Amino acid sequence: MQAYALHTHPKEQSMQVYIAGSGKLATELLDKLKSNSESAVASWPGESAAQGRAIIVHAGSGREINGISNFCQRTTSVLVELATGSSLEGCQSSFPIVLCPNTNILMLKFMCMLERSGSLFKGSEIRVTESHQSSKTSVPGTAVSIANALGLAAAEIVSVRNAAQQMADLGIPPEHLERHAFHRIEIHDGPCSIAMETRVYGDSPYASGVEQIIGAIQQRALQARVYSINEFIENGWV
Repeated sequence: MQAYALHTHPKEQSMQVYIAGSGKLATELLDKLKSNSESAVASWPGESAAQGRAIIVHAGSGREINGISNFCQRTTSVLVELATGSSLEGCQSSFPIVLCPNTNILMLKFMCMLERSGSLFKGSEIRVTESHQSSKTSVPGTAVSIANALGLAAAEIVSVRNAAQQMADLGIPPEHLERHAFHRIEIHDGPCSIAMETRVYGDSPYASGVEQIIGAIQQRALQARVYSINEFIENGWV
């Protein structure tokens, strides 16, 4: 299992990093970010958390978000929100919040490109197909963002969860059926067509992305407001 060390700027003091949540993603982040880390990484302890300034990575269901928000407000800590459709979106915050519904940095750069240029394909026939492991029941946030950037209704997204179809039609390797994220964009205009695909296998890109996001936060003083991770991408921070 690959581990990711959290590197800080030489002039910056290391900050405590808490991972909040008990699901698969939170467990993976604790396992991968703790080893060989220059920053102390620990599971969010709730009310017993030390009152110093910290970075809290929220990868949970949301039931702890009020307590985390109160902690961040008291300590001017930074909250990194990994949930899709978080209640923190659009809020007026008294501490820094970084919204990261996707932490795969390469995918985020691809999404920024779509957001800037998607409107160029207005009037074309567009099809968006997404595939994830069959256990995924939540809204496919990345696919919805892709559709929005291209002017396509979320209801028109084609979602695939059948393993046989994933292997036969999408070319998902059998060993990655239980953990993958696939997106295909097809744009047609008469006899011309464009196809783009993104493939993510396993969990490594997410842990690596969180490591880079934490490093970017440690190197700068963020304002007390909500940041989109796209702002980090566009500023060249990650």
